[in-house]
Amino acid sequence: MSNKVLKNSFILLIGNLLFRVGGYINRLLMSRMLGPEGYGLYGLTLPFQGIFQILSAGGLPPAISKYVAEYNAQDEKALTRQVILTATKFMVLMAILLSIVLLFSSDFIANEIFHKPLVVWPLRAVSLITPFSVVVGAMRGAFQGVYKNEYTVYNRMAEQAATIVFAVVFVYCGLYAMGAVLGSAFGFVVSAITAVYLYKKYISPIFYSEDTLDLTFREELDLLWMLIRFAVPVAITALSEMAIYDIGTLVIGVFMLSTDVGFYNAADPISRIPLIISLSVSTVLLPATAEAYALKNHRLLQEYVVDCLRYSILTVLPLCVLISVFSTPIITLLFGSVYVPGSGVLSILVIGMSFYSIFMISSSILQGTGNPRLPMYILLIGTLVNVVLNTVFVYYMGIIGAAIATTITTFILMIVIMYFVIRKTNISIPWTNIVMIVLANIVLMLVCLIIPKTIIGSIVGLIIGSAIYILALIRLKVLTKRDLNFFAQYLYRIPIIKGYTKKVVKYIEQKNLIYKIED
Repeated sequence: MSNKVLKNSFILLIGNLLFRVGGYINRLLMSRMLGPEGYGLYGLTLPFQGIFQILSAGGLPPAISKYVAEYNAQDEKALTRQVILTATKFMVLMAILLSIVLLFSSDFIANEIFHKPLVVWPLRAVSLITPFSVVVGAMRGAFQGVYKNEYTVYNRMAEQAATIVFAVVFVYCGLYAMGAVLGSAFGFVVSAITAVYLYKKYISPIFYSEDTLDLTFREELDLLWMLIRFAVPVAITALSEMAIYDIGTLVIGVFMLSTDVGFYNAADPISRIPLIISLSVSTVLLPATAEAYALKNHRLLQEYVVDCLRYSILTVLPLCVLISVFSTPIITLLFGSVYVPGSGVLSILVIGMSFYSIFMISSSILQGTGNPRLPMYILLIGTLVNVVLNTVFVYYMGIIGAAIATTITTFILMIVIMYFVIRKTNISIPWTNIVMIVLANIVLMLVCLIIPKTIIGSIVGLIIGSAIYILALIRLKVLTKRDLNFFAQYLYRIPIIKGYTKKVVKYIEQKNLIYKIED
């Protein structure tokens, strides 16, 4: 597999991990400072933060990534610069308009939909976020387009640090749930400043040339229309993704108390931990598959797709198993015993996120190969299914019903989109190898089930389970020669385990415990 894709996936994995860790630290602090009711009010604003950011950006950051990658590869520097400029201007205008809409509609949403007057001011605070978030999105799209994802990592670190500091200060000063939202707003202000600085200093010189386009207003509109044609399906897809994540929160907010929202929102961010991996892979996979598809290099496309799917399944499934089995001690450790009612939600919801992680990667494959509308159609249908299932299940089963409904929906989405990936790209999936990976995870689950469900037990389960899982992968001949080469080159750099790594690799090769995937 191309080192470029693996390297950037790894960089984004670190960045997403830091982003998630920062987000979890913020949520943990907010959950303890606000209590279940205040944390529930804060949780009700989170879907609106995401929805209005997506509407403002209009799906253009992925479009920037795609076209920057293509035009820069063709040495069209002036056109590359113009893509970034045109998209950014449009996003800022949309952000300002939508912020005004949210500012004046927050009272209706809080009182008429949720019947919770205390959520009015937190919703109004969300309107401060969108103008700065779209600037961040544009700059990160440019970073990804030229495979400079380390700058995305730096930018996210600045954003998370600022968010945590400002949120803690505002909540401590007595602003309650609104203070938590204001912390996010100030975090995006810092993030926007940092992103623009990184772009000007490190990315802008890459696009330097003597050529200029000097587009007329009509020509710039034509360029914008080209971007929007790609971006709108992506934006609708992103909105549908938000619906998959957050419909449960919104439905619980309508039918149940703020404390119930708080319990559900304690489980929800933990369940999304596996998505760190799939998000990292899918973000890099979009421009990579677009490049391979543009070059009509089917062999390279096959390699990208198969390896990305396999590596995601290899890492996501065991993480989901561990979180599901040890959900109670994990929630207790992170949020406190008061949030234990959310542990059942976590056990179910994390399985649904494993299904959705495969969907995310498959969606990037279809988008990169010129089929951005297909994931949109699939997600739109999935969103309708999710709304219906959540409404029925939450009404009769409470917060557990939301987790079950979401998991059923994500499983359906995964099956449907995998069918279309195989059909549209003519990619050969190594099903035997994937079945062996699933079998290794079943072994992991059986081992973990007999370990006590305590905080100490979860630590022991992580250590023993990881060892058992690796042994199962080796004995079931799951790993390929490329896998060994890729992981070994990083493990060799760690002096403490370098000798052991060489022995393990040598053992696997001598015993012929390698799976051969046809290129």
